[in-house]
Amino acid sequence: MGIRLTRGDALLIVDVQNDFLPGGSLAVPDGDAIIPALNRYIARFLERRLPILATRDRHPPDHCSFKPQGGSWPPHCVAGSPGAAFPSALALPADAHIVSKATTREADAYSGFSGTGLHELLQAMQIRRLFVGGLATEYCIRNTVTDALQFGYTVFILEDAIQAINLQPEDGVLALDAMIRLGAKPIRYEELA
Repeated sequence: MGIRLTRGDALLIVDVQNDFLPGGSLAVPDGDAIIPALNRYIARFLERRLPILATRDRHPPDHCSFKPQGGSWPPHCVAGSPGAAFPSALALPADAHIVSKATTREADAYSGFSGTGLHELLQAMQIRRLFVGGLATEYCIRNTVTDALQFGYTVFILEDAIQAINLQPEDGVLALDAMIRLGAKPIRYEELA
């Protein structure tokens, strides 16, 4: 028996931006490989007239997470840069809700809920279940899913539409296991009714 999409469901695409794709300044290996799967989910949610949201890093040039400022990462997703844009291959609809995070120099944000108003937006739309895909499994996906569960949402992780950085070979698998232990449900596209 498949999972039937219904009112109260939303698709949440996390940080699928050019800088996180091959050739970007902080590329997730094979990060572009999930785009066709995400586009299938987008089409299904559009067909059902259900909300689609996308988070994005939108950093100032001197963001605290950047190595020149003592952070862990190379500069990436600087507001207004090509690297911060969504890839043209991602079929985001014009009416998708875009949620920007880590927009000030002092604050980092792995979670789409961190200082963004995402929870309030979802509450206003009466969303109860989130279907989450994007980049990267062990960072922004894990933190977004963890926060969503703490806010009381039912969370489905789109197992065929996430990709890990895997600084250590098992990082993505371990992150997925941790999210499942917290109550998230892994699904694949074929499981949608």
